[in-house]
Amino acid sequence: MTLVIAHRGASGYRPEHSRSAYELAIELGADAIEPDLVPTKDGVLVLRHENEVSGTTDVADHPEFRHLRTTKTVDGDQVTGWFTEDFTWAELQTLRTRERLPALRPGSAEHDGEEPVLRLEDLLAILDAAPRPVGLVAEVKHADFFGRAGFPMGQLVDGALGDAGWRRDERLTIECFEKGVLRDLRARGTATRLVYLQEARGSAADEVASHGSLAPTYAAERSDEALATFATEFHGISVDLGTLMAGVDSVALDDPAPVRSAIVDRAHDAGLAVYTWTLRPENRFLPGPLRRGGEVAGFGDWERWFTSVVRTGVDGVFADHTDLAVLARSAVGGPA
Repeated sequence: MTLVIAHRGASGYRPEHSRSAYELAIELGADAIEPDLVPTKDGVLVLRHENEVSGTTDVADHPEFRHLRTTKTVDGDQVTGWFTEDFTWAELQTLRTRERLPALRPGSAEHDGEEPVLRLEDLLAILDAAPRPVGLVAEVKHADFFGRAGFPMGQLVDGALGDAGWRRDERLTIECFEKGVLRDLRARGTATRLVYLQEARGSAADEVASHGSLAPTYAAERSDEALATFATEFHGISVDLGTLMAGVDSVALDDPAPVRSAIVDRAHDAGLAVYTWTLRPENRFLPGPLRRGGEVAGFGDWERWFTSVVRTGVDGVFADHTDLAVLARSAVGGPA
């Protein structure tokens, strides 16, 4: 069965990583929730897509934090704004969440300013209180960058999960675009399912930090040999939709033709699970032939796209609109 993983909660309907986004995702049928983990100045893991928070909070409206605005180089990219690692948890608690894509998702933006930033333990409490088992697929962000800044992410993640009684919990999966922290967590016995995230291009930040221009590319790490090696360490890999559907045509729901993905087939042959990101119904995110009408915020033929992705046999899909992913899975014979 293909798992439906709520990408930062039900982020198509509520500001990402807010309590209402997580709770709505559970209500809409998510099998698991995906949060992103970044640290505060005092080592608290908070739930933000990036450590720079000007696009997802009202930090720019707080004159008391104006002096904290700065420019940093994060994994090779120069970024200007406000960074979680420069705030204490007490300071971050004064901020309120905002929709990251307000022009595209004005309905979600109507909830701007309603909710505070959450910690990892806040989400764990939501999951523990859920009316049915709901998993956690936690993404560790920028582990090498944070490690060099004095925030050992493996230690922080293991400690927070252990304190909450979630270490090696059967509901737990941990993912990262860097192998180093996954290996650290494996050695700590933090989780039984570790997933290596892979971009379509480029190289992992920890590999670049160690090997510079000689760092292996993500593409090279999808060779049969690399996949076989990863199967001895990790539960699975997670790739973008472009990589998953490379050379694959989407098919109509009533078309009996098989939908085969080379990376799904090869990774499964190696003994790895495969996950993919991110299913979104808006025209902006759909392949050109599946866009409908002239509005980027309008929904295109998302059903054809979503069902085609599920039909590859992928083990899990990340989706902003939990209910639509559940409907697509049901349409091709999975549970509703």
